[in-house]
Amino acid sequence: MAKLSVNINKIATLRNSRGGDTPNVVNFAKDVQRFGAQGVTIHPRPDERHIRYQDAYDLKHEVYTEYNIEGNPIVKFIDMVLEIKPTQVTLVPDSIDAITSNAGWNTIKHKDFLVEVIAEFKRNGIRTSIFVDPDLKQIEGAKATGTDRIELYTEAFAHQYSLGNKNAIKPYTECAELSNKLNLGVNAGHDLSLNNIQFFKQNVPELLEVSIGHALVSESLYLGVENVIQMYLNKLQ
Repeated sequence: MAKLSVNINKIATLRNSRGGDTPNVVNFAKDVQRFGAQGVTIHPRPDERHIRYQDAYDLKHEVYTEYNIEGNPIVKFIDMVLEIKPTQVTLVPDSIDAITSNAGWNTIKHKDFLVEVIAEFKRNGIRTSIFVDPDLKQIEGAKATGTDRIELYTEAFAHQYSLGNKNAIKPYTECAELSNKLNLGVNAGHDLSLNNIQFFKQNVPELLEVSIGHALVSESLYLGVENVIQMYLNKLQ
């Protein structure tokens, strides 16, 4: 069974829209774990428009499943991760003004930088994952960085699947197969939802973890958080 890590950025966005502390992101993280989620993901950005750096520290002692912190490894981010020591750090090359993550790493071009950053995290006992597009050359490049896992960027799959194109899964299957041969763990995330997650899981061998936020929170508005988490867990078996 692939693990479900709930990205709680959207809860922070809702909180920040009123300037108070409702909904409380720490309480929400506690609840999703109580409802069965096997991890909590956050993705703080430099402008702190949703998750704030302080949230990352506040969650440190409240996430008792897997704590995954995503982000662009700028100095402030690296320092924060080294201090908190989450279960996993996922490196994402998003620009400062990006609304959401929109591309994976060029693991060949940025190899030296990634090698250095990943080595530092691993020296501190933090599992590493890097966000990559479903491209076999990028998977091979990821292996050369020393990372423990890759996270497949799934927006292209989700879009094509919504149009009825099930063949869009092929590059993800191939990348997962190569990753397995290279002893790289496989995570996935971005635009995965109740509509596509089961098909994705069935066609991506040895999928270890999915990180889902926007869709899960949106679906929960109609179906309820606890119910939606159970629905994901059933589809991920």
